[in-house]
Formats: sequence, C-alpha cells, structure tokens
Amino acid sequence: MTDCIATSANKSFCRSPGSLWRDAGRLSIGIAALLLVPMGLNAATQQQQQQQQQQEQQQTIDPEVIDALARSMSVEVDQNDHFDAQVWLLSSVPKLARYVTDNKEQELILRSVYREANRHQMDPDLLLAVMQVESRFDRFAVSSAGAQGLMQVMPFWRNEIGRPQDNLTQIETNVRYGTAILSHYLGKARGDLIDALARYNGSRGRLNYPELVVYAYRSRWQTQTTDDLPKLRAGCIAYGLTACGPITTGH
Repeated sequence: MTDCIATSANKSFCRSPGSLWRDAGRLSIGIAALLLVPMGLNAATQQQQQQQQQQEQQQTIDPEVIDALARSMSVEVDQNDHFDAQVWLLSSVPKLARYVTDNKEQELILRSVYREANRHQMDPDLLLAVMQVESRFDRFAVSSAGAQGLMQVMPFWRNEIGRPQDNLTQIETNVRYGTAILSHYLGKARGDLIDALARYNGSRGRLNYPELVVYAYRSRWQTQTTDDLPKLRAGCIAYGLTACGPITTGH
C-alpha cells in the first residue's frame, strides 16, 4: 500500500509506509542529537566553571591563615578579668538587642566575642562592628559567594585545617574562625586596621568596607576612647576616612 500527498502543482507525491517510518526514525535521531549537544556543552561549561572556582579558591588560601586558624581552634583561653568581662557584657546587651532579641543568643554571642577578642588581643567592639556589617547578626546568613554565619566565613577554611565537621552557623565556631582570620590579617598589615579590614573582606585597595565597619564601630559599639585606640586613630589619619568624622546620625 502507498500513501500519496497532493501538492500545490496538481501533482502527487507517493511514499510507501516503510519509507515514511524510516524517515520518521531518522528525524527522531536527528532531534535527539540536537538536544544532546546543548547538554554536552552545558556539562563542559559547568566543568570549566568548577575548575575556575577551584583555582580561584586555591589563590585565596593563605598558608599563614591556615596556621592561625589551626592554633586558634586548639588553644583555650583563661579569662581572669571576670569583672571587666561582666562590665562589657552588661554595656553591650542593650546595643545588641536591636539585632538579636533572644536573651540566650545575645549572651552566647557576647561571651564568644569577648573570649576570642581576649585570645587575640583585639577590641571586642570591633568584632561586633564587623558582624553588624557582615551579617547583621544573622548566624544563618549565607552570601552569594557562600560565606556563612555571623562573620561570613568561607567554608573551605574548615577543610584546610582538617576540621570539615565544623558548623559555621554555630555562634562560637563562627566567631572563633572569623576572629582568627581578622587577627591574622591585622598582623600581616602590621597593625594597619584599615588595610586589615579590607583584606578580611577581600577588597584590599578599596575603602568601602573599612568605611562601613569603622562607622558601625564608632556610631554604635565603641566603648574605649579614641586615645586608647592607636590603630584606629592612625588609620583615620592615614586614609582620611569619612567614617572618622563627626557622628551625626544615631543608630
């Protein structure tokens, strides 16, 4: 049996059923091949992107940071200044309450901050300013780059120090990681607070991030006088930060 199709020129085009099925089969194979090509390209593109991300990650890994993190995670701190700690905690609770309403979470954040600041001989108020800018004290915050928690720590640091099990959404863990990293950059910058903040944010050479942190620090968290903060005073003079000027807006 033969199927015929009329054309516009009063002619007919006749094909056997077997021929039509063969043509249909060829067409199906052709369509499938066309569909597979983009999938292959997408897979290749994804692989290239993953390789590029791995290369970029390797470039950001500083062996000295790994060492600082490893030491920080293995050493505990004796806090003998119990009275000073309590005074600082009591003065900081009302400031933190704007961002964190749960009393237990407030206390855990502040105690973790004070302990890690004491460990690295840093101003705890500076750490609070960094957290305000980085996550607004949301311990579950995740950036577009994958940074996690209060101080927005990149997860790859866990593997680099052999602690892949660490949970960066846990307050104490995140504060310990973030403080150790910032302390390392402060040492690497030879006490230049502004440069250290830019290094921490991955924006060295630009002042946007230091401006935000210094403004948050001075407008909300600072408890010491500027005379007691030589690193901040020197940074304000050297970089001419707008955030170092008069604070006119309450926060």
